[in-house]
Parts: sequence; C-alpha cells; structure tokens
Amino acid sequence: MTEATATDIRNIPFTTADGQEATLADYDGQVLLIVNVASRCGLAPQYEQLEQLKKTYGPRGFDVLAFPSNQFLQELSNMDDILEYCSTTWGVTFPVFDKVRVNGKKAAPLYKELTKTEDVEGKSGRVEWNFEKFLVLPDGQVKRFRPRMKPDDPAIVSVIEENLPA
Repeated sequence: MTEATATDIRNIPFTTADGQEATLADYDGQVLLIVNVASRCGLAPQYEQLEQLKKTYGPRGFDVLAFPSNQFLQELSNMDDILEYCSTTWGVTFPVFDKVRVNGKKAAPLYKELTKTEDVEGKSGRVEWNFEKFLVLPDGQVKRFRPRMKPDDPAIVSVIEENLPA
C-alpha cells in the first residue's frame, strides 16, 4: 500500500453498533484485525480464537474489529441479536460494528479499500466468505488472510507479535 492509501484507509468512516461514526484513526497506533463475521456460519467458532487474541495482545495495543455481514446469508437480521449472540455464546469483548456489505457496488467504503489488498498468493478482490481477515498494522500496511485460516494461525500471530511494542 502507498503512504497515501494508508492514510486514506484510516479516515474512512464506518458505523458502530449504536449508530455512531468511527474510523480506524480512532485506533491510532494499534494493530487491528478486521474481520467480517456471521453468527450462523460454520466458521463462527473463530470468535473464540479472536477473543483469545484480544485477551492476549490487547494490553499491548491490539484489537479485533468485527463487521457483521449478511452478504453470504448467514447473519442474524437484528443488531441486538448479533451483539447478544457474540457476548453470550463466545464472550466477545472486542467491538462489533454495524452490519456491512463486503462485496459489490454497495460494499462498505472500508471494505472497498481493504479488498484491494492481495493475499499471500497475490489475489485481491472480493471477500471469499465470512471470517476473512485483514490485519492493519500501525504503519498503515494491510495483510490479508482468507476465511479458513484460523485467527490463531502462526502466520497471523507472528505478524501481530512483530508489530506490537515489546
């Protein structure tokens, strides 16, 4: 990513679960793992690993930002139900934002920018499925990990650890 793109991504507005506006700039200096989530997805057990990452690395400047999406027809329709599911089923303490579209013309502006990032195989473009992960580093660099890679995979954890203060 270019320096201009890194700056731009931090200023793209998105909506919190309670309707407020936020940006990545609100998390300045942190390592962020942005994930499109869905309650009824077979990959939903990844919530547990995401929460464990938050507990392990949160005190050092790491956070998970979850964006529910029904683009793959596996998310609950009501935000209150989504928030209750996340907290009671998985004990989620990281922020869960308002529902978004992750692909297509009506994709959320943040996801339009994130999906320009290539994965390890050099593929960019559409989000393949729920629980696709974008690691945004403090310098604005973005790393992309596909849905089936678990959040606690050594490839993800090593990038988190390399970019947190000692």
